[in-house]
Amino acid sequence: MSQRGIKSRLVDLVSQFGVDHDDKVILTRKNVEALLGAVEGLKRQLLEVHSKGGLAVVEQGDYQITTYSLNSYSRKKLRVGGDHALG
Repeated sequence: MSQRGIKSRLVDLVSQFGVDHDDKVILTRKNVEALLGAVEGLKRQLLEVHSKGGLAVVEQGDYQITTYSLNSYSRKKLRVGGDHALG
């Protein structure tokens, strides 16, 4: 649907994040500012995970057993260390 120059992807955003008000869904400028703040916070967190090469969380049932950065284990370092240990 593209009515009044409003693209359907924007209509989808309003439907997803807007507030029900009678027979309408409204996404105000203030709501958008709050969403943008939340997205910026999420972006910062994702960049932190990215800088660690990713993260792993080991779980069993409802318990978190341990966590570690994915770049904390390097096969290359293991191979280089292994070569020196053998030679």
